[in-house]
Amino acid sequence: EAALFAGDLLNMYQHFSESQGWKFEIMEANITGIGGYKEVSALISGPSVYSKLKYESGVHRVQRVPTTETQGRMHTSVATVAVLPEAEKFEVNINEGNIKWDTFRSSGAGGQNVNKVESGVRLRYPWKNPNTGETEEILIECTETRDQPKNKERALSRLRTFIYDREHQKYVDDIAD
Repeated sequence: EAALFAGDLLNMYQHFSESQGWKFEIMEANITGIGGYKEVSALISGPSVYSKLKYESGVHRVQRVPTTETQGRMHTSVATVAVLPEAEKFEVNINEGNIKWDTFRSSGAGGQNVNKVESGVRLRYPWKNPNTGETEEILIECTETRDQPKNKERALSRLRTFIYDREHQKYVDDIAD
């Protein structure tokens, strides 16, 4: 039922994006057998996207009698939504010489290309956490396209977003203190 609710939320965000004239693209999806989503990532781009969607982050809850329920009992389902801005290149300081790249063959549909071409990329980056001062390894995998350079570009973008989000949180925590 929670997977169906996540699918309903995804459809809602997709329709809202279309009504705003934004571009909506599903990046990764872990689809369940009954049409819901265990996990899904989407990229929404357009004017004022983050300013309108930033308050959607958090846990969403619904109480309803699901279509899968035969005895009419009420179920409570929850889904977590995270809305992150995509960081620009100049906002985050990344030493690209410290990035370790691995390539691998993607799995899933794609014909014979899947077994021959190493289009999936794995990025490992040692990042010094500003909150603790400790060095953490950030691991990002990207298998969204059949094109290795595009997957590398998307992995770098996710790395920037991750670091920007963590450093911005440190800034907000300092202000709160």
